[in-house]
Amino acid sequence: MSENSQFRFPGATAVGSLPGGDSREAAKTSTGSFEDFPFLPELPARGPGADMIGRTAGMLVELYARVEPSGWRIGDRPGRDTRRARSWLVEDLDALEEFTQGYAGDLKVQAVGPWTLAAALELRNGEAALSDPGACRDLAASLAEGLRLHLDEVRRRVPGARIVLQLDEPSLTAVLRGRVRTASGYRTHRAVDRQIVEATLRDVVGAHGGDPVVVHSCAPDVPFALLRRAGAAAVSFDLALLTERDDETIGEAVEGGTRLFAGVVPGTDGPLSDPAGSVMGVRTLWRRLGLHPGLLTEAVTVTPACGLAGASPAYARQVLAHCVQAARSLADNPE
Repeated sequence: MSENSQFRFPGATAVGSLPGGDSREAAKTSTGSFEDFPFLPELPARGPGADMIGRTAGMLVELYARVEPSGWRIGDRPGRDTRRARSWLVEDLDALEEFTQGYAGDLKVQAVGPWTLAAALELRNGEAALSDPGACRDLAASLAEGLRLHLDEVRRRVPGARIVLQLDEPSLTAVLRGRVRTASGYRTHRAVDRQIVEATLRDVVGAHGGDPVVVHSCAPDVPFALLRRAGAAAVSFDLALLTERDDETIGEAVEGGTRLFAGVVPGTDGPLSDPAGSVMGVRTLWRRLGLHPGLLTEAVTVTPACGLAGASPAYARQVLAHCVQAARSLADNPE
């Protein structure tokens, strides 16, 4: 078993985003839904700076970003957009601290990973930072230091928590395959070497001080083996996007001690099956891999398929409760 096998996670949590703009209501929903694995909610409906890119850009050290018509662009000094992003993060931390008094257990916080950030943040010339290897290195170093400071602050506010960092990397596969479009839209940036991608991720994961890191992507073709080598204790993904060609790498990951955060519940409003039905795909995957059913609860955490920012508040609350019930079904009846 790998060093990741030392980590055990509760049976259910969320991906990160919730609808609405009330940080206290979001913190109350998070802590009330997941008594043993709450998360720091993200509320992108508040606008630029509360979106995933702007929120993480506000955490950077000695790098700043501002909103342009084309998106977030790296600038020389902190401006209104950086201040707004940091202010909302403080507001969210205040709310979380209020609802986690005396809490002891796992607590998940999310930030955008270095490669999705490099694909999204523009340089002064309007091209993605991804186009400049030096800019990618600077961005990753700034992110690692910013995350270290952010997580120290979370620990100070919730001293009984074991912090689990989730790095959101929805653009990772596009970066690896050369599918990130240039500013003109007519070309794509060249694929980044897999060893460079892996080494950069390993550096950012390592900056977390040894506590577990989850890498999340709700895109197809998640590179499970690369993430495992980079030190991810868990990989979070949309179960519906898996194909049988993923089986071998997933089986190796599980046997190596990597936890699967399986997204099984749709993130936008619609009818929900019964909780046992929601995890039927997990059981099917397990049988296909030939893994022992008793490993299920050790290896799988149930989540929504992706963030819930686009859902109605009522549906979002229903989904979180559904994930808890689905995880319980998996534990009670792994067969």
